[in-house]
Amino acid sequence: MIEGPILQVTPVVSIVDDDKAVRVALSSLIRSLGWHARMYESAEEFLLSGKAADTACLISDIRMPGMSGIEMHERLRAEGHAPPTIFVSAYPTPALQAKAANNGALVLLQKPYASAEITHWLSVAVGNP
Repeated sequence: MIEGPILQVTPVVSIVDDDKAVRVALSSLIRSLGWHARMYESAEEFLLSGKAADTACLISDIRMPGMSGIEMHERLRAEGHAPPTIFVSAYPTPALQAKAANNGALVLLQKPYASAEITHWLSVAVGNP
């Protein structure tokens, strides 16, 4: 038996939101938990990045110019690369809540949300920091 150091991989959280302030704030929170954060200003940018397969958790706004967060997640699911996903929206209607749940999302949080709430769902997605 060959023994050696155990490689620990730091989780990568991808943030997709057209609001730069939201991306920066979430990135800061995620880094404070000891994880890596990647920021994308659109669903299209994230899909073109080729980084879905190594994303431990995806945090995405739903309403964005161009492709919505739900549409992006549907495409990721169809391609077999949908990471655990936390959706955020300023307008989480019951219909939108149902659509996100039916699409396999962990949760749909209403903006603004408490950092403890997003931290809880990140822990559910990737394990405790």
